[in-house]
Formats: sequence, structure tokens, C-alpha cells
Amino acid sequence: MSDVRSLVEQYIAVWNETDGDKRRALIADVFTEGAGYTDPLGAVSGHDGIDQFIAGAQARFGGLTFSLPADPDAHHDLARFQWYLGTPDAKPVAIGFDVVEIEDGKIAKVHGFLDKMPG
Repeated sequence: MSDVRSLVEQYIAVWNETDGDKRRALIADVFTEGAGYTDPLGAVSGHDGIDQFIAGAQARFGGLTFSLPADPDAHHDLARFQWYLGTPDAKPVAIGFDVVEIEDGKIAKVHGFLDKMPG
């Protein structure tokens, strides 16, 4: 479980990294080459697609950060976890739930669900 926890923490770090070069390096560490990401707001694949999607989210929600409110739940090559988006001193403005497929210690697919989004 500690390996999964570490991978999920790195995944959250990718979403919080605002420096493009550092974010792309983290993406290469966390995601398989052909990884896919899908949530209600879009679907992308590959490192470039994931990077562009995250950069767009950061532009929309500048100043907010992602956090993990609890440990991920995992079995086989799957993990699920809830995340919060907001500031440390306030209630989250967005809450989501992701399911990730893991291959060789990296994330191959993300299936994202949005429970709460800002209006």
C-alpha cells in the first residue's frame, strides 16, 4: 500500500506543480507513455495531452491546490481515492474521486469523477 500511497501523492504533486518543465518531468515519472485521463470535463492521452489538460485546470483554478483527505484504497493494479481542491484554510471548492489503473508502478489510466465543482 505504501507504494500506491506514494504514487498517488506524486499524482497530486503533478496537479499542483505550476512550473511547466517540472510538471512535465513529474508526468514522465508518474504516468506511462501512453497514459489516458478521462473526467466529465475532457479526455486526453499521452504525456503532452495530460500536461495541457492540467495546465488548463491550473489556469482556471489559479491559487488553489489539490490534497488527499484520506489514504487511497487499492487492490491488484487499481487504486481509488478522493481529492480536494482549495486552500488549506477553507472548505474545498471542488471535490473529486479518481480511479487509477497502474502498470509497472506507473499510472496508465485515470477515470475521474467530480462530486462538487465551483459554480
